[in-house]
Amino acid sequence: MITHGEPDDAEVIGRARRDPAAFSVLFDRHAPALHRYVTRRLGDSLADDVVAETFLAAFRRLTRYDTAHRDARPWLYGIAANLIGKHRRAEVRAYLALARTGTDEVAESYADRVEARVSASAAHQELAEALAVLSPEDREVLLMIAWADFSYEEVARALGIPVGTVRSRLHRARRKTRAALGGVDPSAVEEETTRG
Repeated sequence: MITHGEPDDAEVIGRARRDPAAFSVLFDRHAPALHRYVTRRLGDSLADDVVAETFLAAFRRLTRYDTAHRDARPWLYGIAANLIGKHRRAEVRAYLALARTGTDEVAESYADRVEARVSASAAHQELAEALAVLSPEDREVLLMIAWADFSYEEVARALGIPVGTVRSRLHRARRKTRAALGGVDPSAVEEETTRG
């Protein structure tokens, strides 16, 4: 999060091109949220490595970053998405395990897991099953919007695809997850289970 008076990401990248130590600002600013996102996708065991690889790749590509884009999050999440792609089997296994057990070991504390088992494990299981059967491309778009809170334009930039493709993939992913949940909007299920 950039506060008033702090340089935006493009300025930080410009500085880091001259002074590599300045790159730490970008890491400090975005690593925690990126780590949470990757943890939800792949689990804690892979998140540290993927986030480290993401920032290493970003550092190596500093000279290629287009500083017309003031926010580097889509760029960083795009790099992470490519790395997550290498771990897709682990992600699908995690969703299938969640579908079988109803327990999201990654995103929930112990107390949350106990409560979720009692009140919403069926919804979690159905949602996990729906996520597991989505194509990797559709799942990537859906989760960047749902978990990283990206706009369509940010997802398009992150994945290097047109906004229209983002819209069609998101529509397809929502339609499939809604059908898997018996017509229930998946975002409503997520809100209910996190409030419960």
